[in-house]
Amino acid sequence: MADKVTVVGVPLDENSSFLHGPALAPARIRTVLHAGAMNLTTEDGVDLGARSDWHDIGNLELGTGEAAFADIERQMAELLATGTRVLALGGDHSITYPIIRAVAGVHLKLTILHIDAHPDLYDEFDGSRRSHACPFARIMENGLASRLVQVGIRAMNAHQRQQAEHFGVEVIEMRAFRPDLALDLRGPIYVSLDLDALDPAFAPGVSHHEPGGLSTRDVLRLLSSIEGPIIGADIVEYNPIRDHADMTAAVAAKFYKELVGYLLK
Repeated sequence: MADKVTVVGVPLDENSSFLHGPALAPARIRTVLHAGAMNLTTEDGVDLGARSDWHDIGNLELGTGEAAFADIERQMAELLATGTRVLALGGDHSITYPIIRAVAGVHLKLTILHIDAHPDLYDEFDGSRRSHACPFARIMENGLASRLVQVGIRAMNAHQRQQAEHFGVEVIEMRAFRPDLALDLRGPIYVSLDLDALDPAFAPGVSHHEPGGLSTRDVLRLLSSIEGPIIGADIVEYNPIRDHADMTAAVAAKFYKELVGYLLK
């Protein structure tokens, strides 16, 4: 019988536009999670240490370039075919596109909750359509989601505003965010969590610092408010090279724990 939830690392950062380093993230997140400073009980009281229906299976084996995306999609599809729900640890945000290609093959009328400082809707960036600045353009132009809701956005330029309008993206910019925000999300829900959605005060270990962002509690509150079924998720853009005293690794580990709890429901 398949696990209810599988955690897998996707150590790809070749599509990063500014700094590399997120490929190192899965290993660092695991180390901090299991270092002994925190327990494995979620805020809802789910004791992950006492559950045998989820496992972290390590990292995917990846090629480079187009082959990396093909490897991600294929291995994710193989996991999903067993009936498990998957939490992916990136890696840069480009991994979300091939992951969603696999998820959309199983779940129809998918809703994506995208938590980020950046909308990642460029048609291309620095000459690349695989860039971590482009995954949601690829997702929407291929009809892989019925609804895309973005929260925390505070770095949207004219091109990306045009893209959001073109694809019908629902954008909740950070300047309009309220801690009591309640999202009406329905159907199967996929959560894509870019750690630079948080203010650098809470998550300094990211490649792109964008001040004026969410707090750790804002994100936790937002996740807890989701009423529909969360069927998959990713945590991306943690860059250990820029971290301080594992502060951001601890935040990522916290989100890892809470998201596994939600995926087990």
